[in-house]
Amino acid sequence: MSTTALQRPEVKPMMPGPAPVISTARLTLRPHRLSDAPAIAESLSDFAVTRMLSRVPAPFDRQDALDWLVPVTSGTLPDWPLAITDKDDVHIGNVSIELHHGRWHLGYWLNRYYWRRGYMSEAVVAIIERFSRRMPETPIYSGVFADNPASLRLQEKLGFRMTGCGEIYCFARNTMVSHIETVLQPGMLQSRKVA
Repeated sequence: MSTTALQRPEVKPMMPGPAPVISTARLTLRPHRLSDAPAIAESLSDFAVTRMLSRVPAPFDRQDALDWLVPVTSGTLPDWPLAITDKDDVHIGNVSIELHHGRWHLGYWLNRYYWRRGYMSEAVVAIIERFSRRMPETPIYSGVFADNPASLRLQEKLGFRMTGCGEIYCFARNTMVSHIETVLQPGMLQSRKVA
């Protein structure tokens, strides 16, 4: 018997297809463009935003934004990184569902000047609802830094449940940070409770 016969076939996860454009009452979620670089750099040059993100360096500038945008706009990734824009197409943040280590993960950030208006709740509900239509049996993983109670409350209101705690490295803070891991099981989105 050859070793080829003993190898298991590689199981590839289902893919959701290309990232959509999603309209909500106040927002449009759309694929990013290279022209979004200045707005992304402006938002992520604010340490109040980047300190809550694990993979974003500080300081963050236009070239960092372009370095991120080139692969994101190439159309070769299975991920759904969507620009959060207002009705005038002003880029105010990002909401994404990305494939990491075989699991789909929710991530998001918003320019600080748009906080506390319910925009992030609106964007997260919209992307999860659309993703769940394409991938109905797929859990969505996420997490928050332990010192980000607002983000944890948002996830809990949506139906995410805590699955564990650990530490992950935060580039902006240049240190390990306590991290709460969460998951939203299929069919458990509670969009009506979020304001």
